Amino acid sequence: MTTLNLLRRAAVLGSLALLVSAPAVAQGDYPTKPITIVIGYPPGGSTDLTGRTLAHELSKRLGVPVVIENLGGAGGAIGAQKVANAQPDGYTLLVGANNEIAISWLVSSAVKYQIKDFTPIGLIASQPMVLVASQKSGVKNLEQFLTVVKQNPGKFSYGSSGVGTALHLAGEMIKEQGGLFMTHIPYRGVAPLTNDLLGNNVDFGVFVLSSGLPHIRSGKVIALGTTEAKRSAVTPDIAALAENPKLKGIDINSWFALMGPARLPEPVLARLKKAFNEAMQSPDLRKKLEDTSSTLAPLNVDMPKFLNAEAAKYQKIVDFAKIKE
Repeated sequence: MTTLNLLRRAAVLGSLALLVSAPAVAQGDYPTKPITIVIGYPPGGSTDLTGRTLAHELSKRLGVPVVIENLGGAGGAIGAQKVANAQPDGYTLLVGANNEIAISWLVSSAVKYQIKDFTPIGLIASQPMVLVASQKSGVKNLEQFLTVVKQNPGKFSYGSSGVGTALHLAGEMIKEQGGLFMTHIPYRGVAPLTNDLLGNNVDFGVFVLSSGLPHIRSGKVIALGTTEAKRSAVTPDIAALAENPKLKGIDINSWFALMGPARLPEPVLARLKKAFNEAMQSPDLRKKLEDTSSTLAPLNVDMPKFLNAEAAKYQKIVDFAKIKE
């Protein structure tokens, strides 16, 4: 079954489910049963690790099991669709990345939800991305990258984990800022991208920092720069791309947030926010996420303002690159 059909099926099933009247939420007693956090990716990735770390801490504070359901496909959008269509009772939540929360619906007509179809609970953490060069490219630093690619339009390619992902948008932002022309090679995830970079089958690539760092440290790929406005505290030896005057507008990362379906009852939302804020102050959670190269988000982020600003930034990149499926 194609991705388009899977998304359409998820949307239809979710809409039918909402037609079935749900029992009123016992708001004063919430929660009284296990809570499911949906992750739109297979186990083991950065979103999954972030979700599992948060789920453990939430369970301790809410007094019920918080279980993970991995529902991979369509760059996280199938899992997000399930949560958008879930009953707004606080028992089905999403730990998602910017890919599925704020980008997918901008680039794919098959995605039938938008930001307004979720209730934001809290921003968890973020990671910069990193632009790397394969050994095949012969490029050893950022200035050489800018010069060589500029002088050879269309000769070089860069890979990402798929069309419309944050990695893809970061690559397009680099192209826009630098006035570069490279061919985008979309892969079905980070693993095949890694294989082709290490096998010298693609010239450049964009990784989430935690995924790229082992290969950078081993010397198998060359780090050209990270994608946030300032250097990452995890890799102070790797310059931010924005330090170069030709790329001074580069500021994009991969972030993770806890979301519920739209129209969560206020008492349920307040209970979840309280537990979330307490969990985010756990030294154990902070250490585990920082060990994955994540930067913890500040407490009490204005989530609607943050999400709208992110979507506006992504829309600009999508329009520049003419990304639409």
